[in-house]
Amino acid sequence: MSATKYPSLAAGWRLPNLWDAIAFTCVIGILVAFGHGAEGTLVPISQPGAIEVSLDPSHLPEYALRTTLRMFAALAASLLFTFTYGTAAAKSRRAALVLVPVLDVLQSVPILGFLTFTVVFFMNLFPGRVLGLELAAIFAIFTSQAWNMAFSLYQSLKTVPADLSEAAVSFHLTGWQRFWRLEVPFAVPGLVWNTMMSMSGGWFFVVASEAVTVGAHSWKLPGIGSYVALALERRNIGAVAWAILAMLLVILAYDQLLFRPLVAWSSKFRFETTAGATAADPWVLRLIRRTRLLKPGGEALGDAAAYLGGLRLSLAGRPRAARETRPSWLIDAAWGAVLLAVLAWAVWRVVSFVSQAVSWTEVEHVVLLGLITLLRVVVLMILASLVWVPIGVWLGLRPVWARRAQPLAQFLAAFPANLLFPPFVLAIVYFHLSPDVWLTPLMVLGTQWYILFNVVAGAAAFPGDLKEAAANFRIGGWLWWRKVIIPGIFPYYITGAITASGGSWNAAIVAEVASWGDTRLQAHGLGAYIADATDKGDMAKVVLGVVVMSAFVVLFNRLLWRPMYGYAQRRLTLA
Repeated sequence: MSATKYPSLAAGWRLPNLWDAIAFTCVIGILVAFGHGAEGTLVPISQPGAIEVSLDPSHLPEYALRTTLRMFAALAASLLFTFTYGTAAAKSRRAALVLVPVLDVLQSVPILGFLTFTVVFFMNLFPGRVLGLELAAIFAIFTSQAWNMAFSLYQSLKTVPADLSEAAVSFHLTGWQRFWRLEVPFAVPGLVWNTMMSMSGGWFFVVASEAVTVGAHSWKLPGIGSYVALALERRNIGAVAWAILAMLLVILAYDQLLFRPLVAWSSKFRFETTAGATAADPWVLRLIRRTRLLKPGGEALGDAAAYLGGLRLSLAGRPRAARETRPSWLIDAAWGAVLLAVLAWAVWRVVSFVSQAVSWTEVEHVVLLGLITLLRVVVLMILASLVWVPIGVWLGLRPVWARRAQPLAQFLAAFPANLLFPPFVLAIVYFHLSPDVWLTPLMVLGTQWYILFNVVAGAAAFPGDLKEAAANFRIGGWLWWRKVIIPGIFPYYITGAITASGGSWNAAIVAEVASWGDTRLQAHGLGAYIADATDKGDMAKVVLGVVVMSAFVVLFNRLLWRPMYGYAQRRLTLA
């Protein structure tokens, strides 16, 4: 470590200042909270209070801590999944033939579908321990976070500007160096915004992940989600209000401590050749820069990461030209045959399992329910796009306002649909309204934000020199939207639309069935069918519903979103 690079250390190990004391207090507080929250995961399920939930608001701080730890554990797993799965799908054409459709299927599988098959698995790993239930809940939250982040990285890796790729070739970067010095930095702005959206998406499904009912078995892990479920069950409006307040405080806390610094840091990776608009650094970054110990420590950590990213490691044994040889079509044909064989085997297994308990009339009924849910998804996607694309562009082009709206957007995106059940149920019953129509808005409550967050990320990453060129040529009005900004944000919008449409199908599980105490309303649709089958423990119908929903999502993506995504890659990627 050189004296010139870290002057604060070279000055004779000066004593920590006030900012160091504040920073270390925050760090120690986080570590103590983590230890306290993790302590409850190691006790036996039979221990009094281990899986009991009380509506006493004094328990909410501990419940909020337990839920937040689950959310961040799932987020860490989602990041690992993103950098492995998303990278493999973007880098390998043959792997993408499998990984991308599988990702379409995974994002469409409802969270209850995952819980039905995974709770027993995780409980068998740690029999009689709360840790098994904790892992099941974390996995359920993971399924509401990972797909969006993986799609974001995949989209960024597939749309790296051509001139940046040519520069990487000119500098003779290896595959390892290209990934960490070009592709990951290019993907960072979009990935940060999608990470925020994934965190909020986890909150949206936290009720289903912490309060699980599969057949005759019910478990409630201490947390905000199970607190909300119990409050709704007992019609306790006051407890619902306390839960909303606790959610708001937690979101504000991690927005200030984590996501605001991340957004400010990610702005350095914007692709542009002129200075763009920036916002003031958040207080956490200013605090770290004023410390005498954390700042040089952070710089040393950054230098270590830069060194690892700059190692001349080769991710491919042969150059691209050598790999794309004439016999490749034989390998493609063999690979395609293997995939078809595996698909045929999987379909045969599903049909064999379902046909034992379900008739063809039931299958036709489920497909009809899927068409009803499809109609809801299409209408909601159109409305959400018309509303949030202009707002997202406006925020993305104005970093100061984006920073101000950030916590509010996270809170609204995290707001579980279950918390709106009381007013919706009471209004529908009082005014004799149709649940098929008036429960529909609950489907888009959490998923519309995928569009907003991705459009904000796309507009924030839009090159400043192109904005200046459009201003110099006095391009405005509809022409500016059609020729300038929509082509610039289109790949980001498609990523948001894919995840929003898949999320809307997923949200149908909690949106098409609403209950408030003993009053239960149910709309006709595939989500309600799966929820009802899960409550009854009818595995055959659960599998049938999940398979039909996955088929609808895959077909919808293949016939609409994937062609639009390919068009964005071919025609709208910055050259």
